[in-house]
Amino acid sequence: MSNQLSRRNFVKSATLLPFAAAAIGGMGSALSAMAEQPIQRVGGSNLKVSINAYSFTGILPQTHEDQTIGASMPLPTPANETPKKQKKGTRKGGQKMTLFDLVDFCSKNNIDGCDPTGYFFPTYPTPPSDDYLNTLKRHAFELGVGISGTGVRNNFTTMDKSLRDYSVQKIKNWVEVAAKLGAPVLRVFCDTQIRSMTWHDVAPNCTREQVRDWIIADLKECTAHGERFGIIIGVQNHGDFLQTGDQVIELVQGVDSDWCGAIVDTGYFNHTPDPYAEMAKVAPYAVNWQVKQSPWGEDSNVPMDLVKMLQIVRSSGYCGYLPIETLESDPQVAVPAMVKKLRDAIAQTA
Repeated sequence: MSNQLSRRNFVKSATLLPFAAAAIGGMGSALSAMAEQPIQRVGGSNLKVSINAYSFTGILPQTHEDQTIGASMPLPTPANETPKKQKKGTRKGGQKMTLFDLVDFCSKNNIDGCDPTGYFFPTYPTPPSDDYLNTLKRHAFELGVGISGTGVRNNFTTMDKSLRDYSVQKIKNWVEVAAKLGAPVLRVFCDTQIRSMTWHDVAPNCTREQVRDWIIADLKECTAHGERFGIIIGVQNHGDFLQTGDQVIELVQGVDSDWCGAIVDTGYFNHTPDPYAEMAKVAPYAVNWQVKQSPWGEDSNVPMDLVKMLQIVRSSGYCGYLPIETLESDPQVAVPAMVKKLRDAIAQTA
C-alpha cells in the first residue's frame, strides 16, 4: 500500500488541519502517536444519502432482545435464555413494512442507499438464510439502491463475561451476514444497551479503565473476524460509556486495525458543551455516520445544523454514505423531508 493511501500516516491535507488538531489536542499520553491514525482519503469528499431502517421502527417488525440474558439463537449463551417474540406494529402514516418495502421506498424517493439493521430481519438474532439475503441483495441491486451497512445490538460494558461472549459471537455471525449482503460496515455498540441502566450499574466496582480494556479486547476479536470476511467494524457512540470524541478515538486506536473505525452518531454527543466539536474530533476516523435530527438527542427540538455538520464531514475528507435516522411519528413524511434537507446541505457545501 502506498504512503498516500496508508491509514497510519498523519493527516496531510490543509483542509483537515483544524479538525485533526482538535482530535489530537487534549487526548493525553494514552493515545500514542503510533496508534491507529485517521483514514487517508483521495479524490475529495464524495457523499451519498442513505436511510437507516430504524427510521421505520414500529412499521418494520423487529425482535426485542433482553440484553441481560441474551436471546434466542444457536450460540453459547446463559442457561436462562428464553426466546423473544417479534414485535409487530404500525406507526402513524404507514402499514407494516418489510425490508423489501424499505428498498422500494428508497427507490421511489431516489435515495442512494439503505441500512437494513439486523433486528429488522425476520429471524434476528439468528442469521437469515442465504436465500433471503441473496433475494434482498438482488432486489436492491435491480432498483439501484446500495446497502450502506447494517448493525446489531450488543452489550460490551457488562462485567458478565458470558454476556460479552454472547455479543462477540453474535457480531461474528452478523459479520458473515453483512459479507453475504454486501454491506461494507457492521455497526456495534460500545455503550450499555439496557434500558435505565448505566455502565456503572452493569459493571459495579469496576473502573472505567477496566471496562475500556475488555471492550477493546472484544472489539479486537470481532475486528479480526471482520477482516477475514472483508467487513469493517464500526464503533458507534450510542449511550453512556462513549460521551466524547476522545473516548471513541481511544477505543478505535486501542483496536489499532484498518478494519475498525468510528460510526459518528451525531445525536449522542449531547452530554458535551459542543456536540459539533466532538463530531469534528471523530470525523477523521469515520467509516460511517448516523445523521440525527438534533445534536442534543431525540428529545430535543433544536434541529441539526446540517450545513455545519457537512462542513465537518467534508473537512475530514469522508467519502461514502450518510445514513439518516428520524424518529418522528410519520416516517413517510419525515424521511423525505430530512433527505431533502441533507441534500441541500450537501449541495451548499460542495
